[in-house]
Amino acid sequence: MYGPPVDLSFKDISDVEDALSEVPRSGLRPLRTNSEKKYLSRSVRLSNNKITDLGGLQFMLSGFLAQPSVLGWLDLSCNKITLVDSVLCELQELRVLYLHGNSIWNLTEIDKLGQLMHLHTITLHGNGIESIKGYRNHVILHLPHLKTMDFSLVTRDERVMAHFSPVQKSQRE
Repeated sequence: MYGPPVDLSFKDISDVEDALSEVPRSGLRPLRTNSEKKYLSRSVRLSNNKITDLGGLQFMLSGFLAQPSVLGWLDLSCNKITLVDSVLCELQELRVLYLHGNSIWNLTEIDKLGQLMHLHTITLHGNGIESIKGYRNHVILHLPHLKTMDFSLVTRDERVMAHFSPVQKSQRE
């Protein structure tokens, strides 16, 4: 029922709502639409643009997708995002989130995503947070459903270590 991603990458988009005026890139598989001309997809690519914040994301998704509430995969990589907007936490079916190559410097921003019970894959490399000691442990601890982080499997040992890491322990006290 669901087709390929709605690809709005490399469109020079700076405001998420401006995406509505763009025509998605065509891929190997053609995009399918419903009778309202909305795309039958659970995936959206907004990578390699100039997006700084995600205000209007829900509005944009509702304009493009036949069923925005079932969005499962969102690529926001290589933009200028500095904060994890609460709008991401409204995407309750989100399973894969690419945020690599942005400008996130505050590690606690990632904690907000802990509300996403289905989120199993995230990319965060290429952000300022990557240089913070205990970065991977922190993310694994606060996103307990992760299976893959930065294109690398999250192991059982890493989960255990995240709970006992000195950096995490001092943050809990």
